[in-house]
Amino acid sequence: MAKAASVLKREIFSQPQVLQRILRQERKRVEVVARRIAERDPKVVVIVGRGSADNAGIYSKYLFGALNKKLVALATPSLITRYGAKPDMSDALVVAISQSGASQDVAAVVETARAQGGLTLAITNTPGSPLAQAAEEVLLCHAGEERSVAATKTYTAQLLLVALLSAHLEGNKQRLASVERVPELVERALDIEPDVERVAERLRYLEHCAVVGRGFCYGTTFEIALKLKELTYIIAQPYSSADFRHGPMAIVAPGFCVLVLAPQGKVMDDVEELCAQLAERKAEVITVSDKASLLRSSTVGLALPRNVPEWLSPLTCVVPGQLLALHLAAVKGLPIDTPRGLSKVTVTR
Repeated sequence: MAKAASVLKREIFSQPQVLQRILRQERKRVEVVARRIAERDPKVVVIVGRGSADNAGIYSKYLFGALNKKLVALATPSLITRYGAKPDMSDALVVAISQSGASQDVAAVVETARAQGGLTLAITNTPGSPLAQAAEEVLLCHAGEERSVAATKTYTAQLLLVALLSAHLEGNKQRLASVERVPELVERALDIEPDVERVAERLRYLEHCAVVGRGFCYGTTFEIALKLKELTYIIAQPYSSADFRHGPMAIVAPGFCVLVLAPQGKVMDDVEELCAQLAERKAEVITVSDKASLLRSSTVGLALPRNVPEWLSPLTCVVPGQLLALHLAAVKGLPIDTPRGLSKVTVTR
């Protein structure tokens, strides 16, 4: 069992309050930034981040592409910092995402784009950081100090800011109303903790697994796999359900564990079909879903809150993964707040 005193547990359970704080304190600023973007009408959106922030960037790629009809690319910082290349970002919106704002290569992308005349936006938890100073516009996570090495509350804060910005760019009142429900939805998602504790006991000796999803939750597969690697030292590999069929399916033998993210939406049929194929191979399928029949047919089902719009599902889908990493680290007797070889701020160049 995870100790109640764990800093990580407190930070996971603080997420509804953090998200509510963003809606209360940053909404007006998001509106201003959305107007600036609309005035400039950039032809492409370039997202840059490292670690969990990069996973938030994958979500941003789907969001801006699917709902704002923008061409979106993920930046390659080493092109600038290591190879001396400077891709033309003069007609781009460059969105840099970073909890600490301290990574030099992320800031370098922003500095290059701004010097070229591109519109630059930093999403960070650290006002006054090098990244916040480099960008023309800044949105803050208002998460308070995140003391545990594994990022949780800053990650969902980043997702919410991107979702709020996307909805304002579209000017869609229904979507904006849906965003207002996110703190409550995440609070409901946290109710699954007792079920997750039981799954952690079941998986105490797990060494390898795959994390599979698609669409808006594709970035969530990377984030959950990262949490499992950081906290439990399990070799957890993230995949799209489509890509998983193109070779990785060969690793599935009886008893192999696959964590499947399957919120209702346009990719549900594909993910559900993959679950059936995994069952035929006698895999251990742990499904995170809001579809009752899929939960029943899985080896283990972890129920998500129902009636969450697909484009917001990553904010609830990541919660069972955060809790699983927390409790699995606890049953393995591992240091929850200070995983080996890691520090809170990682500076990359």
